[in-house]
Amino acid sequence: MAKGGYRGNYRGGGGGSQMNFIKKTQKLQQEFLQMQKDLESRKYEATAGGGAVKATMLGSREFESIEIDPEAVDPDDIEMLQDMILAAVNEALRQSDEATNEAMSKMSGGANMPF
Repeated sequence: MAKGGYRGNYRGGGGGSQMNFIKKTQKLQQEFLQMQKDLESRKYEATAGGGAVKATMLGSREFESIEIDPEAVDPDDIEMLQDMILAAVNEALRQSDEATNEAMSKMSGGANMPF
């Protein structure tokens, strides 16, 4: 190598492309925060046992309510009621996960995101 090291065509700076990258990153961050806010404001409802149990979950993954039809309460079969509650809760969670995955997929253009 010649005295003074490699210089090639590098002119230094590169501020324009770096600024574009920063702007795109900030825009993506704003879009992500808006998407997160939208997802958290949604409600997911799921039923089990033909509507005997209904679970309502917020997008923040907190359950807002669980409604149980009094006719579903059989003191001799509490296990059935427990199963219906679990089924409704798990379905609401699945709906929330599906909506989140769909939103993330749209945001990433279909590419897998590392989170």
